[in-house]
Amino acid sequence: APYHVTQEIYVDFLPQDETPPYVDSGVWKIILAARNIKNGEYFLWLPGGKTLNPGTAFYLPRPQGTLTIPATARRVISVGAYDARQNTYADFSGRGCRALPYPKPDLVAPGVDIYAPRSGGGYASFTGTSFSTPFVTGAAALLMEWGITRRKDPYLYGEKLKAYLRRGAKALQGSEKLPNDLIGWGRLCLESSLPE
Repeated sequence: APYHVTQEIYVDFLPQDETPPYVDSGVWKIILAARNIKNGEYFLWLPGGKTLNPGTAFYLPRPQGTLTIPATARRVISVGAYDARQNTYADFSGRGCRALPYPKPDLVAPGVDIYAPRSGGGYASFTGTSFSTPFVTGAAALLMEWGITRRKDPYLYGEKLKAYLRRGAKALQGSEKLPNDLIGWGRLCLESSLPE
């Protein structure tokens, strides 16, 4: 994405020969050479989920900058996770970084041990940002209902809605400076997000 503000490059390792149909194992070294260096900082990510071999990892990983697309986009509401029982950040949740020209994530919502419907019927306990996002989606829908349907703010639009959610967010324990790369503006609080 050469015209994107973060200058993202996607690299895919493919075997040259189909016998064996995989990339050789071992320690790989990636050497970067640039024509024009702005600040010399770069970030690398591996695919998430179960797409990687269990032995595939970075030699010295760090958690900063683990927030990925689409959460890095400027106009989306980026949602991280926290443990609502402990009122603490969930360490599996992606983190923003200084490389983005704007703070991300925007806020966090409960994402640890969420009791939800499971496929095949019944309910189970789940953990992940996929379970944090519906809390914020529901809060956004309620804000839109309040603003547009009830005519409290008939011109409520996406950026304004995000600003309301950010304004109402509350700090987690141990989060003195907000916004930050872990929880953005804080944990979701719809009651505080409603203008007076």
